[in-house]
Amino acid sequence: MYSLASYRLMTGNEAVAFAVKQVDVDFISAYPITPQTIIVERLSEYVSSGELDAEFVPVESEHSALSACIGASLAGARVFTSTSSQGLALMHEVMYIASGMRCPIVMAVSNRALSAPLNIHGDHSDIMGSRDAGWVLIFCENPQEVYDYTIQAFRLAEHPEVLLPVAVNLDGFTVSHSSEPVAILEDEVVRAYLPRRERPRLEFEEPASFGVFALPTHYFEFKVEQEKALRKAGEVLEEVSAAYPNRSGRLLKLSKFNEDGRIAIICLGGTAGTVRHVVKKYGMKDFSLISLKLFSPFPSEELLDALKEAEGVVVMDRATSPGAPLPPLASNVAASLYEAGVRLPLMSVVYGLGGREPTLKMIVEMLEKSRERIGEGGPVVSRMYLGYGGG
Repeated sequence: MYSLASYRLMTGNEAVAFAVKQVDVDFISAYPITPQTIIVERLSEYVSSGELDAEFVPVESEHSALSACIGASLAGARVFTSTSSQGLALMHEVMYIASGMRCPIVMAVSNRALSAPLNIHGDHSDIMGSRDAGWVLIFCENPQEVYDYTIQAFRLAEHPEVLLPVAVNLDGFTVSHSSEPVAILEDEVVRAYLPRRERPRLEFEEPASFGVFALPTHYFEFKVEQEKALRKAGEVLEEVSAAYPNRSGRLLKLSKFNEDGRIAIICLGGTAGTVRHVVKKYGMKDFSLISLKLFSPFPSEELLDALKEAEGVVVMDRATSPGAPLPPLASNVAASLYEAGVRLPLMSVVYGLGGREPTLKMIVEMLEKSRERIGEGGPVVSRMYLGYGGG
């Protein structure tokens, strides 16, 4: 049995910091950047007040922050960092090193648009720019999921069959700065859920090499084994989730609303709440919602199962892939359908760039348009820019 300590009013950023405190991390290194800064501000307060016994290392850049985290992780520490936007872009080189060296680092990303032009508001272009870096990528819909998924991210990262970094994503401002009551667990319950595990690490008495130079005779094997571990994370997720004490907060690969809807809407992050509200408020019962929680490794099998009765699919991307046939999420969905031999009409919708939040009216118009296109039996793939004001 478990018990909830209480409900606390917290923003998404504060939920991250509180979860990290309860997880009892050993090492934190980060650099401030909007809209993530509150996470490390709270953690620095926990460390300075003695509530968290951890090393907090301020550095001169995000590149240095993740580099420091790698060193601490290789020494056996439980490690956390967080960032956004340009900070994540500056970490890009080091992200590949963290995954290639199998460091179970957990990082929160308060998702924000990339420059130029300069923008501090939320979209997914930052993390989608690093989606091939070999990290497990989790997306949260609200502060409650942020809290629950951050705790579970540590158990997933540290699992002996995974040992890979995990990025927990929360939409900048709409989730990172929005407050709601969050059900929290007792400290001892969280500690019991996250026992310390032995893993390969740097030892003074038993020297070992990490991140060695690999010639073509071995590099290929390293990369394939790393990819196998990332796919294994999808299997291990079931175990990690099932063991989580708060049943309603267990990390799923996806959740589905309105099973009977013939047109499935697929999205990541906080927008799922808006879409769910529209479907309920306006009685649009011919639509179902699939809120993806796991983006990497991509849950193709579970998604195909959720789409088995669908007559069409609307995929909402909060990022673009300039020059590519489809943006990131739509590309993964289309590939999953193609690989399974499933031919469904798919409408790719790009929305919310630079913080242009979709209104209820915009969502309704999008659903009505998708109903028309899918009902007409038009092209297999069609595109839409939701809220775009240009010609």
